[in-house]
This record gives sequence, structure tokens and C-alpha cells, in this order.
Amino acid sequence: MSVTTNKSVEAYRYHLAPGAIFTCGNQAMISAVLGTCVAVCLHDRRLRIGGMNHFLYPKSGFFGSPSADYGDFAIHQLVAKLTRMGSRIEDLEAQIFGGASIPGARDAKTGGKNVNIARKILKKKGIKVVSEDVGGLKGRRLIFHTGTNEAIIMKTHRVRRGDYYPYRQRLEN
Repeated sequence: MSVTTNKSVEAYRYHLAPGAIFTCGNQAMISAVLGTCVAVCLHDRRLRIGGMNHFLYPKSGFFGSPSADYGDFAIHQLVAKLTRMGSRIEDLEAQIFGGASIPGARDAKTGGKNVNIARKILKKKGIKVVSEDVGGLKGRRLIFHTGTNEAIIMKTHRVRRGDYYPYRQRLEN
């Protein structure tokens, strides 16, 4: 029995590391592993495109230069990337994931602060949050489909360092 695949239906797959932003004009499945980090997923209902960021800290400080490690920068950049691709703010909808209070983390409040900055910026921009799975004591593995706005969350008791870079680990073995 032969198996055929329809390339037009298959989605591009990408694993998003902490401090990164990914947008795609085609359908893509983006995965990430979240502890105290937060991922904001944006979907354009009209164009059926989207993207995701994965940030570690809520705000860039006076000493740190703006980067995608910080929610205030990462969210603005994700929106800007999608608008450059033709999205209109009124067509965007958001989902927020992560922000756990991981036992043993350096700052137990970081997760909550990350979630709060995401909500605040999205509200200010007029982007509706249609779903969120945030907080708690467990890490999350996330898969987001940019074309359909569907997300799968798998909660885990233990997030290991290798979980953040699964594809590099496979290449090294």
C-alpha cells in the first residue's frame, strides 16, 4: 500500500526557542516548551496566517537592550511582522500560553508578570484574546497551527533543558 501526501495541506513545522518570534505566510505548525515563559499566538482570520513569540521576561529594563526575550518588545514585533504581511489589527485574534510558577525558579512571580504584560499590550492594541492557558505549577508543551488557530497544550511536571531544543538533540545523537 502506498501513502501519498498532499503538500498543499501539509504545514511547515518549526520549533520556537525562547527569545524568538516566528511568522509565516503559509500554514505552519509552531511548537514551544514553556515554563515561566509565555507564548503569544496571533492568527489573522481573513488571511489565515499567523505567528508566535516566546518570551522569558515581561519588560526590557534600563540596562538591557530591547530583544524578543522581553514581552513588551516581542509582542510589538509579532504584531508588526504580521501587519507588514498584510494583516489588519481588527482581523487578528490572540491566544496566550505559559506563565507557570515553577517551583525552584529564580523569581516565582515572573510567569504571572509575563502573562499580565501580554494581556495589557494586546488590550491596548485592540487585539481580542480568544483563549488562554496560563499560570499553575506545570510547564507546557505547545503546538500552534497558524492557518487554523488551533493549539494543543500538554502539561508536564518536569521540563528538561533538552525539551527546549528537541531538534538539535536529535542531530547530536
